[in-house]
Amino acid sequence: MTEHPGADVLDLRIQGMSCTACASRIEKAIGKMKGVLGITVHYAGKSANIQYAPDVITPAGIIERIGQLGFQAVPFGRAQSGLSEMASLRLRVIVSVLLTLPLLWPMAHHFTFMRGIPVPLALQEPLLQFALASIVQFFIGMPFYFNAYFALRERTANMDVLVAVGTTAAFGYSYYAMMKGLPLYFETSAVVIAAVLLGKLLEASAAERVMHENEAFTMLLAKDAVVVRGVLRERIPVERIRPGELLLAEPGVPVPADGIVIEGDASVDESLLTGESMPIAKGAGDYVYAGTIVHDSGMLIRAAAVGGGTMLSRIAALTRQAQSTKSSIGRKVDRLAAVFVPTMLGLSAGTLLLWLLVIKPGDAGAAAVHALAVLLAACPCALGLAAPISLVLASGKLARRGIVLKEAEALERLAQLDIIVLDKTGTLTEGRPALTGISAACGSPSSLLRLAAAAEAGARHPFALAIMDAARRRRIDVPEATAFKSELGKGIHAKVEGKRVELGNSRYAAEQGWEPSRMTSMFAADKEKSGETVIYAAVDGECAGAFSFADSVKSSSPKAVRALQKAGISVLLATGDHTCAAEHAARAAGISVVHAGMLPEDKTELIRRLQREGRVVGMAGDGWNDAPALAAADVGIAMASSMDAALSAGHITLLRPGLTGICEALSISRLTVRNIRQNLGFAFMYNAIVIPFAAFGGLRPWMAGTAMALSSVSVVCNALRLNRQMRRVLQDKGN
Repeated sequence: MTEHPGADVLDLRIQGMSCTACASRIEKAIGKMKGVLGITVHYAGKSANIQYAPDVITPAGIIERIGQLGFQAVPFGRAQSGLSEMASLRLRVIVSVLLTLPLLWPMAHHFTFMRGIPVPLALQEPLLQFALASIVQFFIGMPFYFNAYFALRERTANMDVLVAVGTTAAFGYSYYAMMKGLPLYFETSAVVIAAVLLGKLLEASAAERVMHENEAFTMLLAKDAVVVRGVLRERIPVERIRPGELLLAEPGVPVPADGIVIEGDASVDESLLTGESMPIAKGAGDYVYAGTIVHDSGMLIRAAAVGGGTMLSRIAALTRQAQSTKSSIGRKVDRLAAVFVPTMLGLSAGTLLLWLLVIKPGDAGAAAVHALAVLLAACPCALGLAAPISLVLASGKLARRGIVLKEAEALERLAQLDIIVLDKTGTLTEGRPALTGISAACGSPSSLLRLAAAAEAGARHPFALAIMDAARRRRIDVPEATAFKSELGKGIHAKVEGKRVELGNSRYAAEQGWEPSRMTSMFAADKEKSGETVIYAAVDGECAGAFSFADSVKSSSPKAVRALQKAGISVLLATGDHTCAAEHAARAAGISVVHAGMLPEDKTELIRRLQREGRVVGMAGDGWNDAPALAAADVGIAMASSMDAALSAGHITLLRPGLTGICEALSISRLTVRNIRQNLGFAFMYNAIVIPFAAFGGLRPWMAGTAMALSSVSVVCNALRLNRQMRRVLQDKGN
């Protein structure tokens, strides 16, 4: 779903959907409402993600319209009133089974191996069978009629229409047979309703288990917090925390809000966010996140983000958004499901005419039974569940590994990836370059560092942070800068104490016509030869010197590159760094193809050129200056050099350092797509086999109805098998 700037997002839980046609009906009806900018409804997850213009329409108006369609909707996090859908479904299954068994008992004498079972005469009484079947049909089965009515009112057809039409026809024919003294088929309608309900219960139970598992990380959020106000401490619900308040992060208890450590030192378990099992040392000035666990001792933090603004809440919202979006496979299946029910109604009518006019001319009873079997065999649910249930499982598993999807289709495209372009700083390397040397053309290195730190104070690039960190460590008094401006991928300039101070790479220096001194040139050549990065500085248009930085390749990068290459992925390095520094990092990581000295627009053009060659291209960058390339790639992967920046860029976000997350996501994406194809294979094979059997008399109506109910269960069970496969793959990778 396309993101609309300025739009509000409404996440809803929806009850009452019986198949993907219901989800499509909600999408069409709500999508036509004025002020609704985009909507996706997730049948397997019983949820909807809606973008709307708050000045045109309200959430209450959207929820009311969904209610008019015959469904119940509540915002995420709000409890649903009344009997839950699962509890109601479980009760209907129990009652329908208890009332259907007496109808099946008289059928025992039709089977040779069961003829020894006595059948009470009372159960063979037509009026008793009529009474039991009526209760199942018109009381237990009443929701099918309501849902069918709402569907037909919107000029669509769903599984409820098939069940309502099929079971009503079976019940009506049995009533006619009772009046004429013919053999009765009351068990047919009752068995179909019971079987469909049982199948829905099994399907809903499995789907609910998946959704609960995916939402488990949000259940670890703190329920209350200790607020420090002077010498007083008060425990309050987390909903009452306000930004800026001082909070006590207690050991062994989830941190109640995102915030900055004011006092105390402790190790913090961030595995909930990043998937990394090793605790991270935190102290004064460090940032901590809601839901993470403090070990050792408590810390005093100042709340920076609370409630829905916390990193964990944003990740949960993005995960729900990804689970609500559709992959290209899902969209194709939805188009097929939209015509499935009308097609099955047509096939049923064709079967009726075939038997009535050709196979057994004039035998209306046989024709009706076989047409009914076709109607009851039809099942759009298995098709509709094939993709969503697997995508829900995969996105939830990835979220708990610190890999956040922003859209479901990204996972599908990732499985097709054949080449990936890596940025250097913060992606291949640690992203924390250290200042290793200063060459000052005139004056002292400290005075040049002082001016550079002032100019870079408004920048967030890793080299800027390294310059400011070096100035702090040397206790240099950094003056204020004005007129700061950054040129993406080139450099920055600002006014410091009346001087125009500029810093940039060699390309920027050449463009500006800076002439470095012989000493600075020798310094730069020597540093670049050893694989370090050089940034030039100028004051009032004259080259004032240069800074060198060392940024080591992450220890996990060579292993991750080898794993990607083993998986058939070509790996390229594209960086704005000098050729020597780029090749040095590439050799250390095991990458043979290097593109150095590239601006952000050059990286974007590289990706588009590869796409024109027919490649499926991934791009991994740090989320700061690689946004255009991340957006242009088939799969943009934002590395968490900054968690906040990374969440705003790319199609996939890695919230833990290292490229190993890409390998995990690639393996899981391939497993997921294979699982989806297996699910679709089951669904198509079921329809290809069962419907012809039903049409030509190979299945009794109750058998066809039971098979219909169990087909979606088989798809759900195969999707659940994906969970075990993903767990095994991650264990094999040593995680």
